[in-house]
Amino acid sequence: MNKVVLIGRLTKDPELKFTAGTGTAVATFTLAVDRRVTKDRPREADFIPIVVWGKPAEVAANYMSKGKLVGIAGRIQTRSYEAKDGTKRYVTEVVADEFQFLDKGNGNTDRPSSNSNNDYFNQGGFNEAGFETDITPVDDGDIPF
Repeated sequence: MNKVVLIGRLTKDPELKFTAGTGTAVATFTLAVDRRVTKDRPREADFIPIVVWGKPAEVAANYMSKGKLVGIAGRIQTRSYEAKDGTKRYVTEVVADEFQFLDKGNGNTDRPSSNSNNDYFNQGGFNEAGFETDITPVDDGDIPF
């Protein structure tokens, strides 16, 4: 099984491109996801590259912006390519199947509500707190490691 669920903030506005030939939309952005905070360790974050394809890519590019909190669900994908200098490069990224806007509205009526019935905005699976609805909370004291 390859399923990833992340909640984080965009590090910059999504970049929208269209593939050559078919013209399929693809949006890319980086999500800053906080690591678990402990009193022994300073606050840290991981910066995860995200890719969104098709109509949802256009929605992401039009309505997501730097600093906004979003929930992403998708899969991890690795790929490789040959760089201009002839070296082989490897990329690991999350291909998002669904996303949810988690920030409260800023009074801008142009931005669709996350409660909309539009499939691209209300992808299902996330509740208002930004957690998947089918996840049962676990007391960390019960984990043996």
